[in-house]
Amino acid sequence: MNDLGYTNDEDYTSLKFQVVDKISEYSGIVIRSRFKIDKQFIDAAKNLQFIARVGAGLESIDCEYAEKKGIKLIAAPEGNMNAVGEHALGMLLSLFNKLNTADREIRQGKWLREENRGVELDGKTVGLIGYGNMGKSFAKKLQGFDVDVICYDIKQGVGDKNCRQVSLEEIQKSADILSLHTPFNELSHNMVNTAFIDSFSKPFWLINTARGTAVDTSALVAGLYSEKIFGAGLDVLEYEKGSFENLFESDSLPEPFEYLINAENVLLSPHVAGWTVESKIKLAQIIVDKIKANF
Repeated sequence: MNDLGYTNDEDYTSLKFQVVDKISEYSGIVIRSRFKIDKQFIDAAKNLQFIARVGAGLESIDCEYAEKKGIKLIAAPEGNMNAVGEHALGMLLSLFNKLNTADREIRQGKWLREENRGVELDGKTVGLIGYGNMGKSFAKKLQGFDVDVICYDIKQGVGDKNCRQVSLEEIQKSADILSLHTPFNELSHNMVNTAFIDSFSKPFWLINTARGTAVDTSALVAGLYSEKIFGAGLDVLEYEKGSFENLFESDSLPEPFEYLINAENVLLSPHVAGWTVESKIKLAQIIVDKIKANF
């Protein structure tokens, strides 16, 4: 940004009202997710030309109002798509081979071979919901396996050589594995609920590297308990704060989460699927490139 001629101020500690007080001085702001960019913030930003988020989603921004004000919105989903695809595959293989459980048992002096007999990915049908950057990355990673990869997306014509686009009903009929790659919106909110789970013809494995709000945790736990869901790899949780910095605001844990943390067929990570050494650099570079191309 310096090389592009911008004068840059870094501020990772000011409270939102303090940033609002000075935002009128700036022609652009680069953010992550520490606080929401709402109407009040945008009204105060009288000289703002762009808002750039170093990440994939723009849900922390009132996009409609910003665009109404003529502010350019910039995101960088291309920057961490490879990381997300690798993380989803890693979670799936770890669940299938019980790697987290086996590792923990050996550290406790247990040598349980039959109990840790794994499942192979070959021959399975992998269903993806959402086939944008992240879904495409995961589908590409799966090409080294003998699997049938299918996807459902509200946009038509998104299928490619790595994935065949089908109806949601076909996903629910055929999938052995379901991986979520949906954005944060009203359509995806609590999408995986009891009715959704019950619509699957056979038990399945669930991977969620998208947004925690896509899964109703109580319904997930019920599905795990009834074995409608064989296991789950969750990089995101319904309970996490919008800033992604903390899991809970209080010390009390919701009952469904208590089940998850004690379930051997559940693998959890702290919203880090797209959070690699390489993606940090890629995300930043893509933001710079897009600013350069637009201004």
